[in-house]
Amino acid sequence: MSEDGEWSQTTVGTPQGAVGFALRCERRNRAPLLANVYLHYVFDMWIQWWRKSCRGNVVMVRYADDFVIGFENHSEATACLEALHTRFAQFGLKLHKDKTRLIEFGKYVIERRERHRESRPETFNFPGFTHKCAQTKEHGWFTIHRHSIAERVRATLQKIKEQLRTRMHRPIGETGRWLRSVVQGWLNYHAVPSNSHCLCRFVDETTRLWLEVIRRRSQCGRRKWTWERMQRLVRRHLPRPRITHLYPIQRFCARLKKGAV
Repeated sequence: MSEDGEWSQTTVGTPQGAVGFALRCERRNRAPLLANVYLHYVFDMWIQWWRKSCRGNVVMVRYADDFVIGFENHSEATACLEALHTRFAQFGLKLHKDKTRLIEFGKYVIERRERHRESRPETFNFPGFTHKCAQTKEHGWFTIHRHSIAERVRATLQKIKEQLRTRMHRPIGETGRWLRSVVQGWLNYHAVPSNSHCLCRFVDETTRLWLEVIRRRSQCGRRKWTWERMQRLVRRHLPRPRITHLYPIQRFCARLKKGAV
């Protein structure tokens, strides 16, 4: 909209985030709220109509301006991808060619690829997690593992490292309280089932960064601050890494029971 209140055409795209199965789009120069409004009319209502014409199951999950679409039939997934290009173009939008992917993902992928001596199934990223095809240890049933995206974890640790250096000469207790809030906030989001290794790795790396800063406070710091002493400090200040979120099916069942009551 222009300054005089009139609507005018624009060549600037609207942010779309990720389209999955996996179809990804790029964010561009607009507020996420406006992107959600656009997606509601451009995509959400259209995909409901598209489901009616599909013979197989169609699953769509959207978080803000990121979404993943799952198809039972490969032909329908390919047709939907082609139709999405046309649908978005009608509104002056387009899918990002580097972030839009059609991958094989699901219950029988691991077995089929092993039978044809192919590589492991592809993975995709969806808000903060890398999703992978996996099997349960006890029964060998299909499951989806979610691991924190490695690049984002490294970026977060780099920011913590920079902040710790600026707080090098602050009291250890004060730094510990600040670091506890940072680590706890990260764990609150990432403590999902199958991600315990990433949780422990994140806390260990944070501990190592904090130890390096403490040792640089004085010349005798390296001799006084051993790893055992640092572990006692961590137990006093940092939260323990543990899974706090339920599996999606458990959350869904809990909602059904609550609604039934």
